[in-house]
Amino acid sequence: MRHTLAVVLRLAAAAASVAGVITQLVIAVQTHFGLVDFFSYFTTLSNLFGSVVFVVGAVAILRSRPLGPRWEAIRGASVVYLAFVGIVFNTLLANADLGGLKPWVNVVHHMVMPLVVVIDWLLLPPATRVRWRTAWLWVIVPVAYTVYSVVRGAIVDFYCYPFFNPARVGGYGGVALYCVVLLAAFIVLAIAVRAVGNALSGRGRSAVREADATTL
Repeated sequence: MRHTLAVVLRLAAAAASVAGVITQLVIAVQTHFGLVDFFSYFTTLSNLFGSVVFVVGAVAILRSRPLGPRWEAIRGASVVYLAFVGIVFNTLLANADLGGLKPWVNVVHHMVMPLVVVIDWLLLPPATRVRWRTAWLWVIVPVAYTVYSVVRGAIVDFYCYPFFNPARVGGYGGVALYCVVLLAAFIVLAIAVRAVGNALSGRGRSAVREADATTL
């Protein structure tokens, strides 16, 4: 039952998420919004990444093929990134001007996908324990993204999020403060996702054995 529910959740959430990205991409093209700018949003990148992870994971369940520790690390990354998207949006950006973002896309990308990835992690926890090294590797992407966003923003004068824009947060000191706080929050979230996954990993191994048994 858990496997069936996981497949349905993964495929439905991935379809809605990709549909949202395509919808906004069409709008971006029609309004001459830069494609590099469009794909510079962490929300967009995380939703695409999470959708791919969901589809691959759903296919793996249907084919009864465990994907191993490396896959669990990739899956864990999608959980952390999307959960972070949900937390940041609903705490810092809930009242921000969303421009041409469709309301239903906003709900899917900032609320539904972050919630579903967490439910999926709890419903089918990793079959192998997540190492500390893996949790720290998860941090590399948001650090690189932050550097990219701040540097590119200074060059082209486009910032995906107001906390990267020195004109909106009192200069680069304000940007640095936001970045430090967000990075600290991300690290805490990564540690929490790892801890929950490891605490439930025994159930994940049982789920894999259960899935294998149904195919015999």
